[in-house]
Amino acid sequence: MHAVRKARREDVPQLADTLARAFHEDPVFQWLFPVEDRRQRHSRRYFHDRVRLLLRQDEVYTVDGGVGAAMWARPGDWRDPPLAALWSLAKLVPRIGRRSLNALGGLHEVEARHPAAPHWYLAVLGTDPARQGEGIGSALLRPVLDDCDRLELPAYLETATERNVDFYARHGFKVVDELTLPDGPHLWLMWREPVRL
Repeated sequence: MHAVRKARREDVPQLADTLARAFHEDPVFQWLFPVEDRRQRHSRRYFHDRVRLLLRQDEVYTVDGGVGAAMWARPGDWRDPPLAALWSLAKLVPRIGRRSLNALGGLHEVEARHPAAPHWYLAVLGTDPARQGEGIGSALLRPVLDDCDRLELPAYLETATERNVDFYARHGFKVVDELTLPDGPHLWLMWREPVRL
């Protein structure tokens, strides 16, 4: 059993490090940051900002040691606030470089496919590569998936890693759409209906 708890502000640096390692081989991060020796640094900065932003919704979960994180957005709050979105964009574009138009077009397409119906949005789930396969990811999903079932609300996510499709399917998610980013990876968009208790 893994003791899951809500993340706190002091967890941000550790979670940024963990998630940068967890997503180092992720197809979207390879697409965004193709230079491998820079990817870790760029990813860490990205996740540092994402964790801080999503902590405002009080739905970021971790385990002791910060070896994994599940970052959720509450129903109706999956879009970043406008100023935060502009700030994130301003910081991301220089890291992407001349591929910015392509990347931003692809990210816009992902957002355009996001469902309109109220739902919990799993923005990020990651476990340190050295600790994968220990059930940490499943444990991190549990608090919000239990709330989804109790409150009878669906959940949604995107993944660019094919083996994750089966992992999420074991937790009740189903592929509802797919897309391929411009000159980039394939994504599976997944939806989970609440389980009636």
